[in-house]
Amino acid sequence: METNNEYNEPGAAHVPPQYSGSEMNAVEKIQLASEAEAVHFFKTVKERLLDVNRWTEIAGGAMSDFFLTDGEGNLVQRKAASGDHIKIDIPGPGTQTGGGYDWVTIEEIKAQVLDDAEVLSMTVRPSANPLTSSDETAHFLTAEATSTFQVKRVGNAIYAEEHGRNEVPNTDTENTLDNVRNTFVGWGAKVGLSYPQWKALVKGLLNHDNPCQSA
Repeated sequence: METNNEYNEPGAAHVPPQYSGSEMNAVEKIQLASEAEAVHFFKTVKERLLDVNRWTEIAGGAMSDFFLTDGEGNLVQRKAASGDHIKIDIPGPGTQTGGGYDWVTIEEIKAQVLDDAEVLSMTVRPSANPLTSSDETAHFLTAEATSTFQVKRVGNAIYAEEHGRNEVPNTDTENTLDNVRNTFVGWGAKVGLSYPQWKALVKGLLNHDNPCQSA
């Protein structure tokens, strides 16, 4: 798998530290003809990142289905904001705790502007199902895990990245079937089966074939 060692700055501070379980880094880059063109196209890239409801389309359909909800779990048609949830429909059986879905909360959206660079990062963390009163984590990974989706422009280069940290399967819930399911899905992620999905997303975020397409 690719690492982000080459791209540690700017934006490295937006990615939580790795301390347990496995990590994943999916990185894609395009180089545009001029900085002015890159500045213009980066606006589209940022819009795409925040348009969670279109992630599957942006990735060419090669991934799970994603649905943006507000903090109470109600579906919304807008750009993502801190405190929202993402309801994820992973192929195969879902969790009973999550009502058939995996849930994450958008913990932080952070923007940074430097002299010749711009960064937009969104960090999500496995969460409880906001449609129930249960505080059980409704995701195949524990609440220690994070995924940070990051886009950045450095000069006339634009990067799109996904950084998974502290990925440990969520196998200690009160639901035995969920534990079994999370073991298998978590094992698949651990051996890299989720990498092609994130690689497709970061590549789609930078799709310049139709630069006029907004997200």
